[in-house]
Amino acid sequence: MTLTPAMVTFDTLDARALSAWWAEQTGGQVRDIADGWFVMVTPGPMGGPVLGFQKVEAPTPGKNRVHIDFGASVGREAEAERLLASGATLVGRHEHDGYAWVVLADPDGNQFCVGDSA
Repeated sequence: MTLTPAMVTFDTLDARALSAWWAEQTGGQVRDIADGWFVMVTPGPMGGPVLGFQKVEAPTPGKNRVHIDFGASVGREAEAERLLASGATLVGRHEHDGYAWVVLADPDGNQFCVGDSA
């Protein structure tokens, strides 16, 4: 038996707002299945996992322990600039052994990485 990744879930104070932001960024579709308590974003045309957004009373303190790495077909810097213009914040730029990536945070402060698609 093996596990298959099915969904990446974020805790958030506003599941509808954060899911709308991620749907816009990924080309996915919002599915509000529990009256704003739990909202999903199903994959857009490029595929990928389902993103889940679960309303909580208080955000988890500290750095999130799980994050998503995205590949960018237009190049990491161009995609990072687009995301920054859309409301993401820059956490840092890194390079290790010839691979470079940009760490960003979504409007709720959840960190994610953008690298080149290759």
